[in-house]
Amino acid sequence: MADPRWQILADLLLNHSVKLAKGETLLVECFDLDDLTLPGLLVRGAAQRGARAYVELRDNRVIRDLTLHGDDEFFRLWGRWDRHRMEDVQAYLGLRGARNIGEMSDVPSGRMSAYSTHYLKPVHLESRIKSTKWCVLRMPGPGMAQQAGMSTEAFERFYFDVCCLDYARMARALEPLARRMRDADEARVLGPGTDLRFSIKGMPVVSCAGEKNIPDGEVFTAPHVESVEGVIQFNTPTVYQGAFFEGIRLVFKRGRIVEADCRVGDSHRLRAILHSDEGACRIGEFAIGCNPRILQPMRDILFDEKIAGSLHLAPGNAYDEADNGNRSKVHWDLVLIQRPECGGGRIEFDGQPIRVDGRFLAPELQPLDPE
Repeated sequence: MADPRWQILADLLLNHSVKLAKGETLLVECFDLDDLTLPGLLVRGAAQRGARAYVELRDNRVIRDLTLHGDDEFFRLWGRWDRHRMEDVQAYLGLRGARNIGEMSDVPSGRMSAYSTHYLKPVHLESRIKSTKWCVLRMPGPGMAQQAGMSTEAFERFYFDVCCLDYARMARALEPLARRMRDADEARVLGPGTDLRFSIKGMPVVSCAGEKNIPDGEVFTAPHVESVEGVIQFNTPTVYQGAFFEGIRLVFKRGRIVEADCRVGDSHRLRAILHSDEGACRIGEFAIGCNPRILQPMRDILFDEKIAGSLHLAPGNAYDEADNGNRSKVHWDLVLIQRPECGGGRIEFDGQPIRVDGRFLAPELQPLDPE
C-alpha cells in the first residue's frame, strides 16, 4: 500500500500548484526516480479531473552522455523538439530525483554552456516558465537524505512535513513582507564580509507559496540592474551544472560583478559561469527565504533558497513577474543565511532594519520566523 502522504502531495500539486483543469494536458517530467508512486497518482488524478497527463522518464546519466558528446547542432535540434512539446501542454511538473548531484561535474564548461544556450534557455526559460502553469520539486530518497546528513526515514518525515504545508496559510503570512518590499526604495544587506546596496524602487514583488516550487516560502523581486554596489559573502554550499562551490564572494560595481572567488571549488569555473553571457554577471533576482521548517542547507537549491532567516541573490535571468530587464541563460540562486549560528546579519529597507540575525522585527512579520 502506498504511503498516504503521496496522495496528499499529488492533490496539492494538481489543485494548488498547477490548478489542472478539465481538458488540459499536463507534462510530468521525471529525473532519476526509483519510486514511481507520485507519477502514477498524477496520471490518475489528471484523468479524474477530465484532463490528461503525459509522463517522461529521464536518467541524468544519459543526459550527461548527451551533453558530453553533443555538438551545437544536436542541442539545437533537441531544444526544438522539446520546445515544441512544451508549447503543446498547459501545465508542467518537474519531479527531480538525486541519485548523484555531481553527475554533470566532469562535463566541460563549454559543453554545459552550449546545452544551456540551445536547450535549457529555449525549452525552460523561454517556453515552460513563460507559457505553462508549472511547478518543480525534488523527490526524496537516500541520495537526498545523505546530502542533508539524515537517515532515509528521518529525511522522509522532514520532506513531507516541509512539502505538505498549508500553503494558503503561508500565502497570507507572506503578504505583509511583500507590502514592505513594495514600499521600499533601497535595500541593504549587512553581515560578515557583506555590505551590499541596491534599489528595488517600483519593482514588482512576488510572494511564493507553493505555486512554482515545492517546498516553498519566499518573497522575491529584482534590483534595478545598475544599482547593485558593494560586496556579499555567501555562506551556503551550492551546486551549479554539477560543480560544487562554497564561500562564494562577489564584488559589484554599477550592477556588474567585477570580482568573484570561492573558498571551495574551481574559481575559474565560477568565473566562467558568471561570464557565460552579458546578463550572467548581473543580478536578476533578490529574495527573502522564510519557510519556518527549513533550517539547514542540503546543497539543493529548491530547499536551500527557502531556509528560514536566509536571503538569496541570483546572477542571471530575471523572471517575467519581477522583470528588471536582465537576460541570460544563467539563473543561479546563491544563498546567505543570517541566523546567529551562521554568522548573523541584517536586512534594511531605506535605512530601517527589517530582519536582524534571521528574525523579523515587526510583529506582523514574525509568523515567518523559525518555529
